[in-house]
Amino acid sequence: MRGLRARVRGAIQPRAWILGLCLAVAAVTTPAVAVQPDEIMQDPALEARAREISKGLRCLVCRNENIDDSNADLARDLRLLVRERLSAGDSDAEVVDYVTERYGEYVLLKPLTGGANWLLWAAGPLLLLGGAGLAIVYIRRRGRASVAAEDALSPEEQARLDEILKD
Repeated sequence: MRGLRARVRGAIQPRAWILGLCLAVAAVTTPAVAVQPDEIMQDPALEARAREISKGLRCLVCRNENIDDSNADLARDLRLLVRERLSAGDSDAEVVDYVTERYGEYVLLKPLTGGANWLLWAAGPLLLLGGAGLAIVYIRRRGRASVAAEDALSPEEQARLDEILKD
């Protein structure tokens, strides 16, 4: 009886594992569900452009989520604004410029590298190089200090130190 139960449990575990794997793959590959059916444009080309633009716009409520993935009311307003501007005949760049002008550069998921932002982009590598330089200087000075400390003792002092260490 025990052998049968063990075999049955062993057979169920791989099935459960496969089912879990399938559910995980399905969860990762499902499209964004935040875009409501009433927001979708009739023209598939315009809808594709709207989706592409939306991938680069940040939901101001959810922070690091694009507006297509967010269920926030502000994200819905931004999606509708993008589609409205595209319907009016704006190019993709004009739509992004309009939204950026209206909500600020923070709305862009990938910030611009021009202007004052170059300092933010360069700060990480510069700090890393500066830290590496400081570490090298510290290690070199530390090595010299230990050699200098050994040379600083007179023979009498060294003998006294040896005597103290023996006790």
